[in-house]
Amino acid sequence: MIRIFDTVSLPLLRWLDAEDAHRLAIQGLKLLPAMRPAPDDAKLAVRAFGLNFPNPVGMAAGFDKNAEAPDALLRLGFGFVEIGTVTPRPQSGNPRPRLFRLERDEAIINRMGFNNDGADPVLRRLAARAHFGGIVGVNVGANKDSTDRVADYVRLIETFAPVASYFTVNISSPNTPGLRNLQQAAQLDDLLAKVLEARDRVKQKSGDTPVLLKIAPDLSLAELDDVVHVARSRRVDGMIVANTTLARPRTLREQARAKEQGGLSGRPLFRLSTRMVAETFVRVEGAFPLVGVGGIDSGGAALTKIRAGASLIQLYSSLVYKGLGLVESIKTDLASTLLRTGRDSLSEIVGADAATITAEDWPV
Repeated sequence: MIRIFDTVSLPLLRWLDAEDAHRLAIQGLKLLPAMRPAPDDAKLAVRAFGLNFPNPVGMAAGFDKNAEAPDALLRLGFGFVEIGTVTPRPQSGNPRPRLFRLERDEAIINRMGFNNDGADPVLRRLAARAHFGGIVGVNVGANKDSTDRVADYVRLIETFAPVASYFTVNISSPNTPGLRNLQQAAQLDDLLAKVLEARDRVKQKSGDTPVLLKIAPDLSLAELDDVVHVARSRRVDGMIVANTTLARPRTLREQARAKEQGGLSGRPLFRLSTRMVAETFVRVEGAFPLVGVGGIDSGGAALTKIRAGASLIQLYSSLVYKGLGLVESIKTDLASTLLRTGRDSLSEIVGADAATITAEDWPV
């Protein structure tokens, strides 16, 4: 089924405008027939944030912004799905065009600007599918014109706690002016204190929902020191490393398209995001798990991210170029690696190369 879907859809979607293709992909997923996914190799199971993941491969936020197709994605083999970014009120985002393919680089630039339906419709969709199970996280953000962005995050935690498997506090999108300032130590400390208070306030009714922090790959190491210190002191449940980058590597082939404003994702982000995973891993010292995101487009890339320090991984941009069959390909490669090396679980290799990676020259 997945091979057929990729064969039919990829050429068509690549021919369309990038945002129109994205919309069509969501509609196509909603029409997929219900089917039971093949069981995952038991060795791929991951225990993290108090949750049991059947496999470590997740759909990153930004694809299913409005929780329209999380169950279709789970049926296609993802171990978990992260919907959003959701803001309290609906917003249209930045003017189009705002999504660009860099074909020769297998990359994407976006300046979407948290376009989404707002909390109420997304909540209704998640409540309607709650009985299906599966791990569906909710990525939350602030409205662009909000006068109190911290209050936006608090409201969303309180709203979605009954239906979220976990929360991701997104303060690292480059497409909402001033949002990344929330990564500064004092502001971050205040935000996390209030977010975690909100989570604890509603947990008697909703359970103890894990809260993860998603950071930018563009932080300096001094800034990363501060972020990890605050995250550890406030006892968040995990971190996602990393969002899109404002940097433009010198190796990009699509130089004209690379001048578009917005965050860069896909293959060119792999080295920087992996370095940031390793740098974060050595600073966290096992206090909580990490989710590695950025440029994962093969089983080998997934393995590298895990050995850098990621307990779980997420995909998005690579699916534009590789198709949904990439999910099964990565899982097969990871299972084969465990079998070949005589290991019983991926946890045995998480962070195995972190120290080595942090000693390498900085990616440019």
